[in-house]
Amino acid sequence: MTAASIRWTRPLLLVLSALLLTLVPNSTAMAANPATASRGAEVVAVTRVADRQVDLSVRSSALGGRTVNVRLLTPDGWNPKDRRHHWPTLWLLHGCCGDYTSWTNLTDVARVDSLRDVLVVMPEAGWNGWYSDWWNDGQGGDPAWETFHTQELRGLLERDWGAGARRVVAGLSMGGQGALMYAARHPGMFKAAAAYSGSVHPLLNDESVDRIMGFFAGQGDDPRKVWGDPVAQRDIWAAHDPYHLAKGLTRIPVYLSCGDGTTGPLDPPGTTSALEADFNRQNQALAGELDRLGARRLTTHFYGPGTHGWAYWQRELHSSLPMLLRGLGVDH
Repeated sequence: MTAASIRWTRPLLLVLSALLLTLVPNSTAMAANPATASRGAEVVAVTRVADRQVDLSVRSSALGGRTVNVRLLTPDGWNPKDRRHHWPTLWLLHGCCGDYTSWTNLTDVARVDSLRDVLVVMPEAGWNGWYSDWWNDGQGGDPAWETFHTQELRGLLERDWGAGARRVVAGLSMGGQGALMYAARHPGMFKAAAAYSGSVHPLLNDESVDRIMGFFAGQGDDPRKVWGDPVAQRDIWAAHDPYHLAKGLTRIPVYLSCGDGTTGPLDPPGTTSALEADFNRQNQALAGELDRLGARRLTTHFYGPGTHGWAYWQRELHSSLPMLLRGLGVDH
């Protein structure tokens, strides 16, 4: 059952936050603890949206002071007031044109029994944010999604909301790129990573570059604001391209999956996807590069017929969970 979040004034928060946090496991609407600022992030409201599902509204300096939401799928017995107990954490990243609600709204993740001992973190990453600190004509600044996730939100969750230091990450499409990029660019942050139909080599060829530039243009702005020009700022593009970051992925277990864009068993008849076909070529290239670099813990599931859709991503989440849970040290 969804309830509206309750926003208290700061004076009331100082008095009531400790009491309200004791109600987190059972209440339907809660005020936030004002002491949740972490490296520029602050929780300003908390909303229980369903059994074991809690939304945090987080004001972020990395996002120009804007407030965005993070959905938590909480483990059994979760109580953020108990600062002694920290839970192994799965970061689950959404794709382009989705948001922090996508995984719970469009898959059965909230009903997966093997995740009842895991804190699942599903952060907002922008409709088309690409898990990146935007170049913005060389000026940087808002949005800085990577800084928000890997610094601000990470610190906040681990201090005040029961997240442990043992983490794994998975994502689809844009989020698949984000999962591999974060794992490679932040050594030691994640113990395993999985990408489902991920944009894992945007510099593969002109088609791939043009396609992602088209996504960037979907911001209604100059597409070069994200990573710059693909020629003049090629180094920035490469720094966000998992293929060019592959050496950093050889340290951990990695799961790659993708269809080939033709009609698959989970598609309506006649459905095809040029996007999935492009991502399939990208994933094949990344798998080859990881193999060349001697990656010993690479799992691939290139399942042939299949398009860019949630039915496949739910299936692939289930397929990759044993690997991810081993990374967390959780008995599955």
